[in-house]
Amino acid sequence: MHASQGQGRSVGLGLALASAFAFGGSGVAAKPLIEAGLDPLQVVWLRVAGAALLMLPVAWRHRDLVRRRPALLAGFGLLAVAGVQAFYFAALSRIPVGVALLVEYLAPALVLLWVRFVQRRPVTRAAAVGVVLAVGGLACVVEVWAGLSFNPVGILLALAAACCQVGYFVLSDQGSGTEDPEDTADPLGVIAYGLLVGTVVLTAVGRPWEMDWSVLGGTADLGGTEVSAALLLGWIVVIATVLAYTTGVVSVRKLSPQVAGVVACLEAVIATGLAWVLLREHLSAPQIAGGAVVLVGAFIAQSSTPRSPSSGAVSLGEAPVPAHDEAFEETSHPA
Repeated sequence: MHASQGQGRSVGLGLALASAFAFGGSGVAAKPLIEAGLDPLQVVWLRVAGAALLMLPVAWRHRDLVRRRPALLAGFGLLAVAGVQAFYFAALSRIPVGVALLVEYLAPALVLLWVRFVQRRPVTRAAAVGVVLAVGGLACVVEVWAGLSFNPVGILLALAAACCQVGYFVLSDQGSGTEDPEDTADPLGVIAYGLLVGTVVLTAVGRPWEMDWSVLGGTADLGGTEVSAALLLGWIVVIATVLAYTTGVVSVRKLSPQVAGVVACLEAVIATGLAWVLLREHLSAPQIAGGAVVLVGAFIAQSSTPRSPSSGAVSLGEAPVPAHDEAFEETSHPA
């Protein structure tokens, strides 16, 4: 029994890391497209709409979800797909990137508050320590001190993005863990319909009809190398969206929203590292140190020893019942 749980957690952690890497790599591919002439929100629309198109066969296969779990599908599309992106970019128009990212990545702490005060389930001390370290490390990664700004509207918008990211972790877990087959939602089906809902919402924000489509037929500069714009878009759609959401949702179900949220903090670290390697963007000593602190926080959170069921505490290592991108934002302002 314990061996099976340990194996499940290992698989979950592997998927969570894969998701963080996939999400984290989106900004590196998105930034050249933005510099080539596309608006950031147009890139977001292309990302979500392209992924929704690829997932159409999956949506058709799981069309019964529309009848059985309409609220879950609508919530995932509005919060986990469209909400994070829309609120994040709205925040960027008022506050610096670093501040917006830091506020958005308060999501793991908000997940703990949700579990503790909404679900009324205690959480372990290791969970709290891991979150504090991860958020503190992120402050160094994004060098929040380089552009402090406390525009109240911008802060509220970034906080709204963080809340939407909380919705991503919580809703990802809601489709599993039930004994009633009628109440179980296949993760791929949830993602497929979430992307469709997100596409509809983001169409109004991204205004694709104003896009310069000719950009996609040319090339974009990736760290001094000319790369096909279509290839970069393909990476964003297939890897940074379809694969990222799939591995992310499944990892939440195998771990918990709490631990998956902390591991997701690695997205910003991965995005910064990839930008250093591929886009020749320099990393400062505080950023490197901050990345190390995030890693330590994630390790502490995921390695906490599960308590017995009788204790009632929710450990980050246990599989419970119990957003953005976002390192997409990191370089396409981004995250």
